[in-house]
Amino acid sequence: MARIAVIGAGMGAMATAARLAVAGHRVTVYERGTTYGGAVGRFERDGFAFDTGPGLLHLPAVYRDLFVKTGKRPLEDCAELVQVDPAVRHVLADGREVTLPNASRGAAAAVLDQAFGPGAGERWSAVLGRARDAWDATRRPLLEEPLRPDWQVLGRDPYPAVRGSGLLRRRPPTLAEVAGRELGGDGLGELLTGRVRAYGVDPATAPAAAAVLPYMEQTFGSWYVRGGLRALATAVYERCLERKVAFVFGAEGDVREVLARGGRAAGLRLADGTEAEADFVVCGVDPRQLGVESAPGGVPARGAGTASRVTLFLALRGARPADAVHRTLVHSPGPLVTVLRPDDPATRPDADHEAVTVSAVCAPVPAAGAPGAGELLVLAERAVPGLRERLLWHEVRTPADVEAATGALGGSVPPPALAGAGGRGLYPANSTALPGLYLAGGWAHPGGGLAHAGMTGALVSGLIVEGAEFRGSQ
Repeated sequence: MARIAVIGAGMGAMATAARLAVAGHRVTVYERGTTYGGAVGRFERDGFAFDTGPGLLHLPAVYRDLFVKTGKRPLEDCAELVQVDPAVRHVLADGREVTLPNASRGAAAAVLDQAFGPGAGERWSAVLGRARDAWDATRRPLLEEPLRPDWQVLGRDPYPAVRGSGLLRRRPPTLAEVAGRELGGDGLGELLTGRVRAYGVDPATAPAAAAVLPYMEQTFGSWYVRGGLRALATAVYERCLERKVAFVFGAEGDVREVLARGGRAAGLRLADGTEAEADFVVCGVDPRQLGVESAPGGVPARGAGTASRVTLFLALRGARPADAVHRTLVHSPGPLVTVLRPDDPATRPDADHEAVTVSAVCAPVPAAGAPGAGELLVLAERAVPGLRERLLWHEVRTPADVEAATGALGGSVPPPALAGAGGRGLYPANSTALPGLYLAGGWAHPGGGLAHAGMTGALVSGLIVEGAEFRGSQ
């Protein structure tokens, strides 16, 4: 039985802790905040409740696997997952609306033919078919295996560009170029680039392989957790407790340094100067906070180029309309705005009120240029008619608030890892330059997002339990 210290109580860190505990190790999680979940938090006021982080779950199989491997009760016994259908409504800059169904390629093609003319659905399906090829080519090395030593091979874009498109003459195409050439104008390309922009990824610089993100959504669906995504964090936390994981919150859990003795990780130094000895250490927070170095020759720590988010929590008078869509993307020449309207009694004081979350990607602090509340409200009203007349109050969550809650420098929110672009979309390996110290969570391979962060639990636990020869679950 090894003593394992985990830094942070985010989703990836807790997923790692639960897996290591079920393998027989003594695991203690140190969290400087007062609660678990990391970015998956909750804001409550006057009977309204809002998720402060992700509002939807993609690839629920990641958490189903976690619960199967760590206990008798499956995920569905611990949290209620419901498919979101329709999956998303797009409100384009010219006012047109396009509502796409959940996890149905054929139905999506029919909707697009009606919205953009015959052939539009076929063009969309062809692009996502090529995205499927990219997914199949990189799924294991990018998501299910520890980062390979020759990670540079993942810098080659696996998206098979169309012959004769002219996009391979000088360099691999960007996602924006794929959208323009393969989907054409008239707004169809905006549906592809908008889905990717919502992850905090810039289509103008992102590799064509970023098309795997909308492919993943359309193929595996979008899921909501009753009570909000915070309920998923609670379920993972409670599974950790069942497996006898110990948690230290607040000032006593504030880690300042990873200790090294004999050339390997040996524990933690806490804010009060005390030391917590450990045989292995798992860093589940932004490694830049503690100066953790990547493995020699590995991907450098992420930070530059990551984005943050500004979010509004809106308390509205009046019932949620029966035809309201859970997620709407509002396109504009400025920010892309995501509007979430869950049909969930747990988010509102009664049936005569509605809780709405509005968010937009922006630069981390101290960079300027984040959209203000007024601009977001104007854009959100395109998704929620009469919003300002219904508004009781609103709360703003800025990148500075994200930084305060999660510790991520500048309030950065890591996107999922992407192949291509010379490896600029990759994250540091789960192993580090210091033996015995590992990285979990959204700032390590395979990157941010609920599903990707959860995958780090399987990778890090495998590396600790089986050693460096571990190559992922089969």
